[in-house]
Amino acid sequence: MREPLTLEPTLSDDGLVELRIPSRAEWVGVARLAIAGIASRLQFSIEDIEDLKLAVAEACTNCIQHASESDSIAISCRIQADKLVVTVEDSGQAANHASLAPKQLGEPKVGGLGVFLIRSLMDDVEYELNPGSGTRLTMTKFLRT
Repeated sequence: MREPLTLEPTLSDDGLVELRIPSRAEWVGVARLAIAGIASRLQFSIEDIEDLKLAVAEACTNCIQHASESDSIAISCRIQADKLVVTVEDSGQAANHASLAPKQLGEPKVGGLGVFLIRSLMDDVEYELNPGSGTRLTMTKFLRT
């Protein structure tokens, strides 16, 4: 029997908000709304909130498109005084590492635009690829005062 999916964000005592959604396109909007609510509570600007929403949507979409055998996406937000660290991960087979590497300008290729977009919207982006357990994308957005 499958474990039920958690659809409501939970906040732990250490500033961690976690959300797990089904790995299907119709649930990406839930992730966008959750990140918008968290970011607005932390006083991010409207522009930064839009950047966060788009980056999380792209990360979730990449999980849906490239992770086989993953039935859910885990999104966690670590709230810190000067930044928000968002991790999006799946439990499927990891995508090809070469497809996640930064592209050179003028390098034509189908796909990979989502990763380029995420890198341009966020202040820091890190990938952890494990062929056996999935992909973890960690994105950081600093709070500008």
